[in-house]
Amino acid sequence: MTKILFVCHGNICRSPMAEFVMKDLVKKEGLESEFEIASAATSTEEIGNPVYPPARRMLAAHGIDCSGKTARQMTKYDYGYHDLLIGMDHANIRNMQRISGGDSEGKIHLLLDFAGRGGEVADPWYTGDFDATWRDAQDGCRGLLKWLREKGV
Repeated sequence: MTKILFVCHGNICRSPMAEFVMKDLVKKEGLESEFEIASAATSTEEIGNPVYPPARRMLAAHGIDCSGKTARQMTKYDYGYHDLLIGMDHANIRNMQRISGGDSEGKIHLLLDFAGRGGEVADPWYTGDFDATWRDAQDGCRGLLKWLREKGV
């Protein structure tokens, strides 16, 4: 089983969108039993809060339910537990490495690196553009699943 943790600043917009997009993709491929997929924050400010309403609406518009998801903070334990830790932007990566005490096993990656275009997932908290975040999550997760399949996972 491959364990993936998606991470952003607050765990209420980008990382839950990526979590549930990835869950939807593996479900459609009949691969649910081969993956454990979750998300977390690098900060503490949103802990316990549900997915931000516009992000929840965007997922629902695409037939994806994220009910019950609440924000939690990434811990050092997560680094040892998960096979891949996927950040949404460079600040997330720096904070993930700080929380983990580094990345000695090469598990930490940017989501859009898997999309073949690099860059950072659009942050709708500041832009209000949930469409761009949706596209980035889709592109990154599709690329991640393709990469995992090529590796024989």
